Amino acid sequence: MEASGSGTARVLVVAHKTAATPALIDAVRLRAERGFAEFHLLVPAPHPTLLHHEVSPPGVTEGEQVLALALPLLAEATGRIVDGSVSRRHDPMDAIEETLYNADYDEIILSTLPRAVSRWLHIDLPSRVAHLGLPVTTVVAHESVDVTRA
Repeated sequence: MEASGSGTARVLVVAHKTAATPALIDAVRLRAERGFAEFHLLVPAPHPTLLHHEVSPPGVTEGEQVLALALPLLAEATGRIVDGSVSRRHDPMDAIEETLYNADYDEIILSTLPRAVSRWLHIDLPSRVAHLGLPVTTVVAHESVDVTRA
């Protein structure tokens, strides 16, 4: 799908803990290969009940750390500069709606944790986002396998 008039599709990538996973990087690479596109990574603020001990350097939020790690990987996958933002919204749906209100996008790539641990899948975020009227691709990060237990 291409943005009307510009010839460039604008793709909103929504992720948090999965922003730098191979599954998302592969999905973004495949989307870039389908046609000229610009990508924006949106990182919703972590839910207050899910906050862990702060391990970020002073003055750097968890979301900013996610962006710093993921943006270069996504840029390498697309061959283009990828920009991003950290939402102040804790609810991912609110973060997405606010972002769509402020800018035009043609499609959404939603990246989440595996079903067993994903709050986003538990609240059926992919279906809720699909109701916004844009094509949605859902990417589920693969669970890591601990080979030392085998």
